[in-house]
Amino acid sequence: MQNYWLMKSEPGEVSVDDALAAPRATVPWTGVRNYQARNFMRDAMRAGDGVLFYHSSCAEPGIVGLAQVASTAYPDPTQFDPASPYFDAASKPEAPRWLLVDVQVLRKTRNLTLPELRADAELAELLVLKKGNRLSITPVEPRHWQTILQRLGVAGERIFGSS
Repeated sequence: MQNYWLMKSEPGEVSVDDALAAPRATVPWTGVRNYQARNFMRDAMRAGDGVLFYHSSCAEPGIVGLAQVASTAYPDPTQFDPASPYFDAASKPEAPRWLLVDVQVLRKTRNLTLPELRADAELAELLVLKKGNRLSITPVEPRHWQTILQRLGVAGERIFGSS
């Protein structure tokens, strides 16, 4: 069974354009430092899962691309790099605390903005819209995935293996 996710990235860190310019349009999703988001990557994400690529902390936050999980979870190397803003002195290579998955962008979309998402009654239960939710990775229900594809004008198109 395929799962769906919304993954937030600040465009100054990794934008959808940066990801598209990377080899195979694939980037490691580094810097996640929240246990619940880490656990999603470790326990629930599978290669081929659908991803809504979301730009956050910018002038117009919103969904800007469609992607897929491209790997299983593995240790995030930034936790071991003292020069990285994501360095974690308590994390050891033999027992890494933080993980990442690779994400492959399949297509850039128009920006489906946060106000548009909030205004859509069919998306009222979308986790990213819940008050107080600041997680960088959230699961997306299949019905919300389909609604978002419709709003982006790509419903029925082959995005990846199954859509």
